[in-house]
Amino acid sequence: MIIKIIICLIVGYVFGCFSTGYVVGKANHVDIRKYGSGNAGTTNALRTLGWKAAAITYVGDFLKAIIPILLMRNLIFADSDYSQLLGLYTGLGVVLGHNYPFWMNFKGGKGIAVTSGAMAAFDPLLIPFFVVTFLVTVAITRYVSLGSLLMSLLFPIWIAVRYPGDLHMLIIGILYTASAFYMHRTNIKRLLNGTENKLGQKVKIDSDQK
Repeated sequence: MIIKIIICLIVGYVFGCFSTGYVVGKANHVDIRKYGSGNAGTTNALRTLGWKAAAITYVGDFLKAIIPILLMRNLIFADSDYSQLLGLYTGLGVVLGHNYPFWMNFKGGKGIAVTSGAMAAFDPLLIPFFVVTFLVTVAITRYVSLGSLLMSLLFPIWIAVRYPGDLHMLIIGILYTASAFYMHRTNIKRLLNGTENKLGQKVKIDSDQK
């Protein structure tokens, strides 16, 4: 079992290392890590390059979580009694690869898009819940970070409800949420101080960078 978990984490990490935001930024002659929050994720792509770049970044990061999870859970380890758990580990590997890509000096995104992909792959019934949670929160507060954090909280709650008594899966679900909160620690401080950036705020790109 341990070997399978390690394999899933490694496969997930490799997929996670593909930084959609960085690639989209470079296609627009911009390294988005040098602007805004400095992260190569959807929100920073939105602030630096606009909605189209953000949408492409989100879809790419969403899919890079779903693909390896389905691959490991439904094909490679389909006969395992722990295929659902192994899928969770694969997704966790994707989050780690996305947040800490080795080829980008371990500086990537904050893992929300890939976490939503892992949630969708884990149980499609979760999709409307995390979509509504995120959209309603952002619509009311204009804080993308708050919507992201609340969305991540749904994962362990959902696992606890759907798989009562499965402590192992619950712990992995909590790790997803813990990672999201850790990566948003500066956002949390700004939220508490009332200085967090709201949706719609733009980042100025130097003309010589485009």
